Amino acid sequence: MSITFDSWLDLVAAILLVVGTSLSAVAGFGLLRFPDVLSRMHAATKPQVLGLLLALAGLGLAVGSWKILPVLLVAWLMQLITAPVSAHMVGRATYRSHHLHPESIAVDDLAKVVKEQDRLDAEQDNNPPAG
Repeated sequence: MSITFDSWLDLVAAILLVVGTSLSAVAGFGLLRFPDVLSRMHAATKPQVLGLLLALAGLGLAVGSWKILPVLLVAWLMQLITAPVSAHMVGRATYRSHHLHPESIAVDDLAKVVKEQDRLDAEQDNNPPAG
């Protein structure tokens, strides 16, 4: 029994699909399992982006056509761009609304900036512009 090149491509595609979907499933389990928003945010973005890349690579190999490559590449690039931005926005909103566990933060570089902005906002509320 000889293994052909197409058989190897099918095997690699299957492995990529299984590993990619497993990483995406781990990201979903992390959303359910982790205790706070910042941990969930990390779980939602890190393994999910790599999982999608592997799943799309497996899909590209399984389809076996170069015509689908631009579509898969655009889908992955969109995920690569939007996942960190959305995670950043969720993290900032969580921090500003105090819906986090302070003991889970090792280094809080944002505290000084937020205090200064809160002070400026309070000053602006007390001294409305004349007009």
